[in-house]
Amino acid sequence: MLNTVGTLARLGLAAVWLVSGALKLADPGQTLIAVQAYDVLPDALEDVVAIALPLVELVLGLFLLAGLATRWAAGAALVLLLVLIAGIAQSWARGLSIDCGCFGGGGQVAAGQTEYPQEILRDTGFALLAVWLLARPRTWLSIDGWLARGRGNSGEPEHDYSGIAEGN
Repeated sequence: MLNTVGTLARLGLAAVWLVSGALKLADPGQTLIAVQAYDVLPDALEDVVAIALPLVELVLGLFLLAGLATRWAAGAALVLLLVLIAGIAQSWARGLSIDCGCFGGGGQVAAGQTEYPQEILRDTGFALLAVWLLARPRTWLSIDGWLARGRGNSGEPEHDYSGIAEGN
């Protein structure tokens, strides 16, 4: 059961990163506008982040989809999600009216059109998936699991059923 939950968490988080990265990569100009709207980075870094962020998201998504270096990918995903949550929270605290641009789009929006609480809750939910994978990185249909089996280590705890036969 726990492996099934982990597999769903891994594949769900992979889908989040793949969709988010693909949407940002498809419209780099809008991604730059979204990054600029947060008003926290020096101008020289805004371009770098607008280019790198979708690529990082796609790489994380591919690693999670394949189940390769799952604990590392989950840790990187958690760090990125905490940075994104902090960015949304600081925008809210500063009274900025922006769309987070988490799934494409982004930038300035009319006052009252922000969805900061929903965005923070959503990203917190994604962060909880990453935490789960940090604790239990071995899942079904993963390269990590396949490699572990190849080394004679299934990644599963050993079960002692000897007491059942003895009536204990």
